Amino acid sequence: MHIWVDADACPAPIKEILFRAAERVGVPLTLVANHALRTPRSPLIRAVQVPGGFDVADRKIVEQVQAGDVVVTADIPLAADVVRNGAVALNPRGQLYTEANIRERLAMRDLMESLRSAGEVTGGPAALGPKDRQAFANQLDRLLTGSTR
Repeated sequence: MHIWVDADACPAPIKEILFRAAERVGVPLTLVANHALRTPRSPLIRAVQVPGGFDVADRKIVEQVQAGDVVVTADIPLAADVVRNGAVALNPRGQLYTEANIRERLAMRDLMESLRSAGEVTGGPAALGPKDRQAFANQLDRLLTGSTR
């Protein structure tokens, strides 16, 4: 198992949870972004900087991910690719993307994008709060402990 993080938009508190979890369980963690990242000194944790550009980090993750890996992302198209490859996709609010729900999530994303481009909907999701962080930590713990038993 390997944890991959779509790190360009991953909130700092979620990264901190991931750093602690990787060390606690002994699972390698790779953050992929198009800018330099600070990570703790650890043989388990590394950051990969990719060139700037549309979906470059996403493509890097899809190229590297293997069945059984965990990918942390809020990007629904990336999550769909990850699920198709047999990996687990988890968003920073603790929601799992699965084969059962990914088509619906893609359709909703496309609808919201259409509404935003038409000026019907503005804004984005609410700020990440303590309940979101706890939900993420709990779901990550379930994934990691389930895979190590």
